[in-house]
Amino acid sequence: MNLIIDFIVHIDKYINIIIQKFGILTYAILFLIIFLETGLLVTPFLPGDSLLFVVGTFAALGSLNVVLIFFLLSLAAILGDSFNYFLGSYFGERFFYEKGWIKIENLNRTKEFFRKYGSKTIVIARFLPVVRTVAPFIAGVGKMDYLRFLIYNVLGGIAWVALFLFAGFFFGNISFIKENLSLVIIAIIILSFTPAIVQYIRHKIK
Repeated sequence: MNLIIDFIVHIDKYINIIIQKFGILTYAILFLIIFLETGLLVTPFLPGDSLLFVVGTFAALGSLNVVLIFFLLSLAAILGDSFNYFLGSYFGERFFYEKGWIKIENLNRTKEFFRKYGSKTIVIARFLPVVRTVAPFIAGVGKMDYLRFLIYNVLGGIAWVALFLFAGFFFGNISFIKENLSLVIIAIIILSFTPAIVQYIRHKIK
């Protein structure tokens, strides 16, 4: 656990080590991290927003090709969500409903929710840690139309990667940010979780 926390908080140090040690294979490693972070319910703890930002700062230094990494990580995000969707579609109803862990009325509500609000949910979820890992799985459980899911999966995935990657590329090497990168990473993590925390508090107050 301590290693995971250290990896997340000091991800710039670890990305530098990966680049130095693995060279061109760094692209495959980064692809895998984003794919797993978006594609498996058991790996939402992997860095997403902060990883993209830090990768952008290394691309600005010339250590990585920003165009190649943008296309690769966008593809990883899109494939990850699609894989998660199919896991939810194939296993979700069997796993939750047949084992009696979810009532049929709740399952029907989930299906109705994704029929009405699925498009917006898939895009917004991209920018919320943990939620972006859970949302495509639930969309699969809810049998959201896959073509519709795919369109918004692509739009959301590209927008998410572009926002954080190019933020790091254009702003990550400003002296203040470069000298306080660990604090910036923590700030990105906190800001990423803020909308979900606010919604939770509002729900509790109601």
